[in-house]
Amino acid sequence: AMAAPRRPSGGGLRRAPQDGRLDEINKEFLCDPKFSNEKGLEEKLAVFKEKYMEFDLNNQGEIDLMSVKRMMEKLGAPKTHLELKRMISEVTGGVSDTISYQDFVNLMLGKRSAVLKLVMLFEGKANESSRKPSGPPPERDIASLP
Repeated sequence: AMAAPRRPSGGGLRRAPQDGRLDEINKEFLCDPKFSNEKGLEEKLAVFKEKYMEFDLNNQGEIDLMSVKRMMEKLGAPKTHLELKRMISEVTGGVSDTISYQDFVNLMLGKRSAVLKLVMLFEGKANESSRKPSGPPPERDIASLP
């Protein structure tokens, strides 16, 4: 029997099917009339896909509690188990304890400003905002709770 061609080693293998699957889901969002007037949707979806794959996905290719925990720690904003559960149920509407890619995209395109969405949006800006703003303290909202 012929030897199978050697596959390149490295982490690329696990991501390949994941990548293709997320591309398929992105296509569905692109065809969804609900998002037809979303500006730059294709670019946004490409970014969301990259962001999503930065999480440690579980075997189902979904974000679980441990991945959110690690992500929050990486961002220097560790959360308790309870807070993490609350974040996930906020994203999934309480129906699941893992965040699917569909959940993730709906969150990012949605009007609600869930904690996780803010985290994703501000990940890059975190370093800039270390300067304390002058003036009256901002009103506390759920995103700023410790």
